[in-house]
Amino acid sequence: MKRYIISILLVFTAFTLSAQDEDYFDEAPEPGVLTRVFGGRRYTIEPYVIERCPGAIRVAVDTIHTDDKYVDVVLFDDQTWDYLHHARPGIDSTLVFDEYWSTEDLYVYRKYPASQIPETVDLLLVDENHGYCVPIKGKVTSKYRVRHSRPHTGVDLNLDTGDTVRAAFDGVVRCSCGSRETGGYGELIIVRHSNGLETYYGHLSKRIVEPEETVRAGDPIGLGGSTGHSTGPHLHFEIRYKGQTFDPERIFNFETGRMVADNQFTLRKDYFSIYSHSGQTDAESYAASQALYYKVKKGDTLGKIAARNGTTVAQICKLNGISSKKVLRIGERLRIR
Repeated sequence: MKRYIISILLVFTAFTLSAQDEDYFDEAPEPGVLTRVFGGRRYTIEPYVIERCPGAIRVAVDTIHTDDKYVDVVLFDDQTWDYLHHARPGIDSTLVFDEYWSTEDLYVYRKYPASQIPETVDLLLVDENHGYCVPIKGKVTSKYRVRHSRPHTGVDLNLDTGDTVRAAFDGVVRCSCGSRETGGYGELIIVRHSNGLETYYGHLSKRIVEPEETVRAGDPIGLGGSTGHSTGPHLHFEIRYKGQTFDPERIFNFETGRMVADNQFTLRKDYFSIYSHSGQTDAESYAASQALYYKVKKGDTLGKIAARNGTTVAQICKLNGISSKKVLRIGERLRIR
């Protein structure tokens, strides 16, 4: 780092000396404002001002990024420099690294007993030190629902290949995995957050963060794409608690880019049902979570299943998002209530 800074200063000093014969300042600038001339054009540079002594200031003329994204080097008009330290996210390392942590296993909570999760969990999402950011602002093209008789455990967000995907909250990257390791998710990033949530970002064209890297809400973590089981460019975004998914639209309005949940979000256990989603009352959510299912057997038809279970074909189709002409597969699970 020191050798890197010395090189910057040598270049900066040489440029300053060569510029002394030029119109370096247009005129005596206002305090804290620097006007420089490059190629005959004048530029006003917004300052980063530090008091040197009573009545004197030094003015920043350039900022150099370092290999640490939370530290920059600021160069001043008197040929001095300083580090500019950006606030790092505060992460509870005990929770993040010690509990069910793996940089390779996508589903580290598969052995966590869901019965241990309380009926309600109060989660602090944001405060004065920790913000939020929608991973990508845009239209939800597929919701948290049963889709083609299978659970779609996140939301799909419209994007173009190469669009920047950002971290939803401050956290630590748990997995940065390629398509060969994730199957349908394609190129995938998983970020764990200090409140116990994990966010999944799937179908990326490129991953730009590594496991155990700390990220802030809004930091770029990947580029959108169509890898894995995908019919076109989009972001598959999930939110999980102890491995259990719930509807991300309970937290975000992706079209406006705003958070719809309170800063202190109460997560109910019935939200983990694929039939429980945003827009429902708590009573409707609970009722939906008590759904009954039927496993299709050889010779079954929708009519036979409806008659056997005291319901109708129309109701089964509505609950499962299917057509009455659907061809049933043996072993397929259908919701009947």
